[in-house]
Amino acid sequence: MIRVRIACGFLAGGMVVASAACAPAVERATGEVPVAATVSQPPSDKLSPLLEQALPNVKGKTFTSAIVDFPPAARSVPHRHGNAFVYAYVLEGTVRSQLGGEPAHTYRQGENWVESPGAHHVLAENTSRTQPAKLLVIFISNTGDKIKIDDPPR
Repeated sequence: MIRVRIACGFLAGGMVVASAACAPAVERATGEVPVAATVSQPPSDKLSPLLEQALPNVKGKTFTSAIVDFPPAARSVPHRHGNAFVYAYVLEGTVRSQLGGEPAHTYRQGENWVESPGAHHVLAENTSRTQPAKLLVIFISNTGDKIKIDDPPR
C-alpha cells in the first residue's frame, strides 16, 4: 500500500512538471496561452465625459468634465493631458497620484489636486484591493485637443 501511495505521488509530481514544460509547446502549436501561464494585469481606469463646452468668454478654450472610475486595484497607464489645466476631486475611495518629478501623494474622499498644462501623470491608482474609487476631473484645454494621451507602450 505504501508503494502505491509513493508511486502515485511521483506520478502526480511528474504530471505537474510535464504540464509546465509543455505550456510553451501548446502556445506555439495553437497560438493560445494556457491559463496557468498568463500574467494578471491590474484593471484599468475608465474615463466617462460628462460635459464638453467651449468657454464663451475665453476664445479657443474648452471646459470638459468627466468621471474617472477606478475598480479595486485599478491603475491608469502613464499619460499626459496635453496642454490642459486639470483639476481632480476624489468623490469616493482613495487614489494615489504622482506627477513626473514629484513624490506620490495619496488623496482620500473630499481631497483634490491640480495638474499644470503638459504635466506627465506617471501614476494614478486605486489603493484599495476591495473598494472602488471615483474622481471628478475638470479639464480646461485648447479647443479640439485630446484630453488624455497615453504614453506609448514600451
